[in-house]
Parts: sequence; structure tokens; C-alpha cells
Amino acid sequence: MGELTKVRAAAPVKVKTVKKAVDKADLPLGRILSGDCVEAMRGLPTDSVDLIFADPPYNLQLGGDLNRPDGSHVDAVTDHWDQFDSFAIYDKFTRDWLTEARRVLKPDGALWVIGSYHNIYRVGTILQDLGFWILNDIVWRKTNPMPNFRGTRFTNAHETLLWCSQGEKAKYHFNYRAMKTLNDELQMRSDWVLPICAGGERLKDDAGHKAHPTQKPEALLYRVLLATTEAGDVVLDPFFGTGTTGAVAKRLGRDWIGCEREETYRKVATSRIEKELPLDESALVTMQSRKAQPRVAFGAIVEAGLLPPGTKLFDKQRRWTASVCADGSISCGDISGSIHHVGKTLQDAPSCNGWTFWHMEKAGKIEPVDAMRQLYLLAVED
Repeated sequence: MGELTKVRAAAPVKVKTVKKAVDKADLPLGRILSGDCVEAMRGLPTDSVDLIFADPPYNLQLGGDLNRPDGSHVDAVTDHWDQFDSFAIYDKFTRDWLTEARRVLKPDGALWVIGSYHNIYRVGTILQDLGFWILNDIVWRKTNPMPNFRGTRFTNAHETLLWCSQGEKAKYHFNYRAMKTLNDELQMRSDWVLPICAGGERLKDDAGHKAHPTQKPEALLYRVLLATTEAGDVVLDPFFGTGTTGAVAKRLGRDWIGCEREETYRKVATSRIEKELPLDESALVTMQSRKAQPRVAFGAIVEAGLLPPGTKLFDKQRRWTASVCADGSISCGDISGSIHHVGKTLQDAPSCNGWTFWHMEKAGKIEPVDAMRQLYLLAVED
């Protein structure tokens, strides 16, 4: 046995293994796994997850209570789960969960980690030590950050997200065109200006207090998932909290798995996600690359008489009906604009492919308006 071991160790390149694709049925999709996230992830198959979004404890190292100038108490992060006795202990915790994260990620999967100046540099070092490749560091600039009440430092107005692939040569997924569309046809930059979670989005407990001190805004997760996943992908959140990742994943047609050791957070997250409704399937078709689809103005379809002014369009579920206008726009109630803009506005979605979202009735059959674009392209080619 010892000799055999030596031979295999000396020539590992000759040993070929065939990995069996993980069946989604073997995954705890749509479930929040209780207990420690490292132990929970150890129960997941290797190479089974498309994306991980992690919002780990920041280890803020707060020294005592924080009060406003008027003496009122600031509801800061003082929970036990954010307290570590030393940097060494925090580093071990970080290395342990990142090791499991790397194992469960598919070879072309990606990892997002969000943090503050308290922890993100330590996390970044360990990421690189483990072989992850940092693709971007995203600066989330908060439009409404908490002030520095003591006046001893600059207002801490941003957090940092690290987007990583499995290695320097590893493949990863990026919906570049969708991000450009989302950003009004400008290339999306690495500084994102978004408000913190507040108002009606901020979850409260029965006493009216924050259900979770670091609840992230849904807009942030919307952008992350829209940029780096496709419908049907599996998204894992090892620090699930009150379920922002799960709620947004469900809305966007992604499968999700959460890990959360605090029972209070699990209850809030479960209730929240149960109320979430997925978007219309056609709305999940994000903009493709320019090479993938020929550019055709909807107005050209109207001009050609394929969809004359006054034609009624509707979504697949017939929730909304719009009228085609002479200038190639459409109108639905007091909302008017392009087929993409109106569809996006009605659904309160980040983007919409109007060609597949809007439908029409022709000869008793229901067809997407994209069918008229295909007829137009055939006519042009002829």
C-alpha cells in the first residue's frame, strides 16, 4: 500500500477522475440551514453552487455604547455574533468558512464578500491565500450613511465588496450587457451609489426595533445577482440574517440556500421570503450582447405595418395592456415609452426585454412581439 501511495504522489497528472454533475434534487434549495455556517456547508456537495454572497461578521471592535450629541443611544452592532477575542480567532473563523465556500463552489462559480475597513483587508488576504482571484473591489457608497457622532473621524460612508473567481484562469459569469442597460447604456463602474436599508424595507421586530442591525438593501443584492447569475442558478448565503439574498433570489428566479445560526433571524427570513413573488418569467430575460441579437428599433416594426398603431399588447399573464403608438412607443395608463421602459416600470424591475415581455394576439394565437422582429429581419435579409 505504501509503494502504491508513492507512485500516485509522484505522478498525479496520470490519475484522471470523472466528476459527476450534482443533481439539484440533492441540494436543500429554498431552505435555511440552522447552526454554524461551516458545519452547514460541510453538508453540501462539492462543486454544487453557482454563486456565494457572504456578509460575514465585521468584527467592529466597538468600545462601549455609542450616543448621539443629544445623549440618545445609537443602535449599533453590539451583538455577540460580531464579537471575537482576537484577530487570530477572527482570521481562523474566516479561513474556515472560506475554505468550505471554495469547496462547494463550482469551478466557474464566483464569490462576493462584503465588509468594512474593520475586516475587509483581513478577508482579502485570506481569500488570496486560499487561491481565489479578486475580479473587482466594489465600493458601495451610501447616500444616507450614519454620521460620525463623536466628530473624531470622517463619516464612514461606504462598504467594500470583493468579487472573486475560483482562480486567475477560472471562468466566471458576468452579464455585462445587462449592467450597461441597467446603467442607462453606460458601462457600469465599480462605485455603486445606493441608500442603506431604511423605511418600509427595514424589517422590525414586535417591539419596533430593527430585526437585524446590518440588513442590506435589496437594491444591492439585485445588482449582484443580476450581474453574476442567470435564472435557475443556485445562490448560497452563509450568513443569511433576515434573508435579503433569499428574497431577491426568489424574485429573480434563482434558487437559494441560506445558513443562519440565530433562530430569531431564521423566523424573520422565512416569513419574509414566503411573501416574496417571483417576476414574470419573460422579465428575467436580460439584455444579451450586441452580437447575440441584431439591433432592430421597435419603431421600424411599426413603420413596416407589422404592428400598426393602436395594436394592443399584453404581458403573458395579461396583467397589463398597452397600446402601440405611431412613434414606436407604447402606452399603458399614464406610463409611456419604449417597450423595454414600460415593461420595466410596470414590474418595478431593474430591466426588461420588451421583445419577450410583451405579447399580441394574431390569428387566434398568442405570440411575443419578438415574432414580428423575426419577420422583419427575414424581410430585410430577402
